[in-house]
Amino acid sequence: MPYIDDHALVENDVILGDGVSVWAFTQIRSGAHIGDDTTVGSHTYIDKGVTIGERCKIQTGVRIFHGVTVLDGVFIGPGALLTNDRRPRAMAPEGDLKKPEDWAVTPTTIGNGASLGAGAIIVAGCDVGDYAFVGAGAVVTRSVPGHAVVVGSPARRIGWVCSCGEAIEPEQPAAPCDVCGRIVEIETD
Repeated sequence: MPYIDDHALVENDVILGDGVSVWAFTQIRSGAHIGDDTTVGSHTYIDKGVTIGERCKIQTGVRIFHGVTVLDGVFIGPGALLTNDRRPRAMAPEGDLKKPEDWAVTPTTIGNGASLGAGAIIVAGCDVGDYAFVGAGAVVTRSVPGHAVVVGSPARRIGWVCSCGEAIEPEQPAAPCDVCGRIVEIETD
C-alpha cells in the first residue's frame, strides 16, 4: 500500500505501486506511473504521463517532465531537473502564445540503476545508460553510455563505474571490478 503525505497532491489516474512513499508538497500529475518501493521526496514535481520504475529514490526538489521514463533502481539527487523540450518558446513566430499542440515532447530514458547527482540537468533526448553516474551539477547535453561517469557543464566522461558503484578501469571489451568481482561490459566512445 502506498503512503501519501497529507500535503502532497496526487492527481487522478496516477498509478502508485506497493510500498511507494510520496512526501509533503510533492505534485504528481495525471497518468503518471510509479513502481513498487519507490520513494518520492518532498517538493518534487512529476509531470503527466511520466513513468518511474521500481525501487527508485527521488530526492527533494526534483522536477521530472512529461516524456521522461525512469527505469528500475534509479537514484535522482536533490534538485535534479529532467526536461522534455529541446527548443522551448513561449510564442509562435507570429507572436501568438504557443498552445500545447504547438510543441513536441522529446522522450528521455534514464537506465536501470543509474545515479543522477544533486542539481544535475538532463536535456531532453539525452538518455542516461544503465548504471551510469551523472555528477552533481552536471549538464547532460548528449546521451551517456551505460556505466559511464560524467561531470561538468557540458557533461564529459571522466571514467567508468561498476553496477556496485565502484570505479573500474576498462579493458576491451569488458572491465573487471576489483571490489565485487563483476565483469562489466563497456560501451567505449
